[in-house]
Amino acid sequence: MAVDTQVLGGDTAWVLTASALVMLMVPGLALFYGGLVRGKSSLNTLMMSLAALGVVTVQWVVMGYSLAFSPGSPAIGETTWFGLAGVNGVPNALYAPTIPHQVFAAFQLMFAAITVALISGAVVERMKFGTYLLFVALWTTFVYDPLAHWVWGDGGWLRALGALDFAGGTVVHVSAGVSALVAAVMIGPRRDYGRPALVPHNAPLTLLGAGLLWFGWFGFNAGSALAANAGTAFLNTQIAAATALTAWMAIDLARTGRATAVGAATGVVVGLVAITPAAGFVTPVAAIAVGAVAAAASYAAVQLRARTRIDDALDVFACHGVAGIVGALLTGVFASSAVNPAGGDGLLAGNPHQLYVQLLAVGATVSLAAVGSVVLLAGLASAAGLRVSLEGEIGGIDRSEHGEEAYHGGDVGEIAGWGGGALGESVMLPAPGFKRDAIVRAL
Repeated sequence: MAVDTQVLGGDTAWVLTASALVMLMVPGLALFYGGLVRGKSSLNTLMMSLAALGVVTVQWVVMGYSLAFSPGSPAIGETTWFGLAGVNGVPNALYAPTIPHQVFAAFQLMFAAITVALISGAVVERMKFGTYLLFVALWTTFVYDPLAHWVWGDGGWLRALGALDFAGGTVVHVSAGVSALVAAVMIGPRRDYGRPALVPHNAPLTLLGAGLLWFGWFGFNAGSALAANAGTAFLNTQIAAATALTAWMAIDLARTGRATAVGAATGVVVGLVAITPAAGFVTPVAAIAVGAVAAAASYAAVQLRARTRIDDALDVFACHGVAGIVGALLTGVFASSAVNPAGGDGLLAGNPHQLYVQLLAVGATVSLAAVGSVVLLAGLASAAGLRVSLEGEIGGIDRSEHGEEAYHGGDVGEIAGWGGGALGESVMLPAPGFKRDAIVRAL
């Protein structure tokens, strides 16, 4: 059936704004992750997010957008839009009939960039930066692009089955979470993992990052309406994030008697992740349920992972993989055509088949992300090596990979990085000229 296309100023302005908000999530993620690592690794952690934005933009223009969104087989798009050929100011009826095609391509670019950046949190403080750049380009091409086509692309097989993913629960968060877990296992733990706690060096930085992520996520979810009438997705985003934040603090208080700042920031992100696939399909009450269930599930996953030797340093799988799976499945429970006729009904609206389709989509995503990541990382390990040297890791990956430091002269960040702390114990060498008695006083 032919679809009328016409550029509408309001829709175009909103999607452009949403694209900028999603782009802001990349530095937000960098700050969120950067505060959680030790001082000697903070620049490298920040760079992993920033670099993904650069590499993926080039890949997206050259081939990524076409592989993900051009009409093609059920598995992958064609080469029609390589180099963004034909992607111009005219709307594309397949995806967004009221905004220029190039605006849609730009919006989707931001999703691709932040997805692979999420994975970096599992391998901080030990992965070679050059190898990471290669992984970013390859993973986006062989995992993200096909998956985006399956779920969102014209002719994609999961889209044809009726899988619901409003803004990227499977495409973004499940894929990144599973790949992060694979990467953490294949690269192995940090040299000092399992010793006394490896402390975040700057919790305020992490809270700032969480705030920027929350702000940007309104573009991520409400922007996925691809029109200015995005009130449902916008409201549900706020509700789920606030619910998960509240639930995480309540669990913390019940379990330890204290509500930590890092835990609160984590709860926010978990709620945002979980509501992503459901944002435009469920009621506000359902959004409360999604946020609460995801917080409980991810909290349990964090505690379980901590009892293993898997060094998913910033718990990417627990926060993105688990919450993404919860959100995708609960979309199949709570979705309602009364909320969005373009979506469908879920289990509670009398359609148990939707839950089955959501389960199938999750399984397919897990399989592609896991197998693809194993193959890519094995190839990179053989060709370039995955880890920095022992000397580089102990002395600080900022120095070994970038020749720079975030903190000089033994300031607070350097003390925290050297003295150890919350997520294992650091063995960082003190800054040149830093007095041992100053370290003792700081500790």
